[in-house]
Amino acid sequence: MNWKKMIFNELLEFKKDLKILSKKYRTLYEDLIVVKKVLEILPDERSPFSFLIDNLGVKTCIIKVKKIACKSLKGRGVNSGLRLIYAYFPDEQIITFVEIYHKNDKDMEDSARITNQFL
Repeated sequence: MNWKKMIFNELLEFKKDLKILSKKYRTLYEDLIVVKKVLEILPDERSPFSFLIDNLGVKTCIIKVKKIACKSLKGRGVNSGLRLIYAYFPDEQIITFVEIYHKNDKDMEDSARITNQFL
């Protein structure tokens, strides 16, 4: 079996998002480790947990994860309201984290950030 280990990258803007959110949600770095473990096994979109964003005009596979468990939000489980946007490159086995935000802070992903990076 030709299996390569998944490589995770983060955009600089993602790192800034994460740093800001981690002040509000103290377990976010730990929660992201769990997300990475899941994405190593199942990187493609899986409704209702995640779905493909295909209206951006980019050839890269952009996926939005809607169901992220956050230990800081006890009792909410995967209904934490956190959103993760990532680009998946299946041939290279690379995932690049693009954006993370809470749905109460922002309605949708930053499409300009995605197109500027992957167009």
